[in-house]
Amino acid sequence: MRTKYLYINTMGCQMNVYDTGQIQNRLAPMGFEPTDELDKADVILVNTCSIREKAEQKAFSFLGRLAPLKSRNPGLIIGIGGCVAQQEGKRILKRMPYVDLVFGTHAIGRLPRIIQRIAEKRCRVVDVQISEHISPDDFALGNTPASGTSAFVTIMRGCDNYCTYCVVPHVRGRESSRAADDILAEIRHLVSKGVREVTLLGQNVNSYGIKEGLCSFPRLLEQVDAIEGLERIRFTTSHPKDFSDALIGTFGRLDKVCHHIHLPVQSGSDRILKRMNRRYTRAVYMERVERLRSVCPGIAITSDIIVGFPGERPVDFEQTLSLLRKVEYDGLFAFIYSDRPNAPAVRFKDKVAEAVKKERLQAVLDCQEKITLDHNQQLVGTLQEVLVDGLHAAKPTASESETGGGASGELQWSGRTTTNKIVHFAAPSGQLTENQMLTGQVLQIMIEKAMPHCLLGSLQALEDAIKSPGKGDRIHAA
Repeated sequence: MRTKYLYINTMGCQMNVYDTGQIQNRLAPMGFEPTDELDKADVILVNTCSIREKAEQKAFSFLGRLAPLKSRNPGLIIGIGGCVAQQEGKRILKRMPYVDLVFGTHAIGRLPRIIQRIAEKRCRVVDVQISEHISPDDFALGNTPASGTSAFVTIMRGCDNYCTYCVVPHVRGRESSRAADDILAEIRHLVSKGVREVTLLGQNVNSYGIKEGLCSFPRLLEQVDAIEGLERIRFTTSHPKDFSDALIGTFGRLDKVCHHIHLPVQSGSDRILKRMNRRYTRAVYMERVERLRSVCPGIAITSDIIVGFPGERPVDFEQTLSLLRKVEYDGLFAFIYSDRPNAPAVRFKDKVAEAVKKERLQAVLDCQEKITLDHNQQLVGTLQEVLVDGLHAAKPTASESETGGGASGELQWSGRTTTNKIVHFAAPSGQLTENQMLTGQVLQIMIEKAMPHCLLGSLQALEDAIKSPGKGDRIHAA
């Protein structure tokens, strides 16, 4: 079988990253190998996101740049998948005549025969069929070694919440959960390939298994926690309305559940939360936060904020800022509201001016950056357990060099704490000739400097690290 090359441009959320891996797993038996060179590719796919208008624009901009490639190589197959493909369907073929394939969020399992059909018949295909229930056949385990120490695992698909700003139920379908045995089998497979941390994915993991009568999400976490060789468990996203005491309790009793939770709030105003159809109040949200911190002191909490939602008045926005100051998040993803097709908020009349939305976004970012930096500075002088991702590709900054992070003869490494803080640290390069000698290990790193978006530290007990090259070993620095 001739080796063929597959180029995938992945945009958007973690679920799209997982889906890209599934696409690669599906096409590998057909002889496709991944490439990062467009000119080398036999098939080019863009895996898209439609949650924000800007993300959709980026997808079409990328596709637009592929027209000359198609002219030079008529046999090249160009396809668009993900949420934009699900949303736009046949309209994409009319808009871009050089695109061969439009495949929706439920069509990944059908890709091999679709691509084979296009190659043989030189036809154009649109497949945006949505399945009512998730199936084991929708997922394929990879035959090649994992590319890193961390991996995403989708445990459910779709959403039943219908927030008024959101397109997810329209582009990913209704909520459906995978069987626990299938999830556990995938995680064990990943661990056998070197993965030490998994992030369980779903639009609302808190409601996992309820519709199908499967085990609860806390029970699933218990089963994942028991997998030998796995170091850490993360999950996202949790909807505050379903954030139960049983789930909160897992942060205090399961060793592998990381001390970090992403709990989207979207707004600090009850009036706006009601318009968003979030189905909780500010008081309920704060009660969940307080309960989390009582069960797991020091837990890192991150969130999502939408500014400029239709009808958001100055007083509503001030309530959002006051919530940021009260919760003191460790990090935040903040977005300007934009109308999305099929979302009910498109029909809301009292839109906020673009200039006002931009001002509010900047205010949120400025407020949160101060809080995040303060949280990071409190870690200076402490030892933090860091799961090493690998070598830090970025060139050391002046600040890193000042702390020893860029000294001659030292390699820059990167990893994350259990609270999801990024840590860059240096280790002498003399005896470290292979990336894998530290990658995948849990090290104790002394934090020496705090930055707004990362921590800088050092590993002192390098000799222990060299003596224990096995992945997952815990190595302590003095």
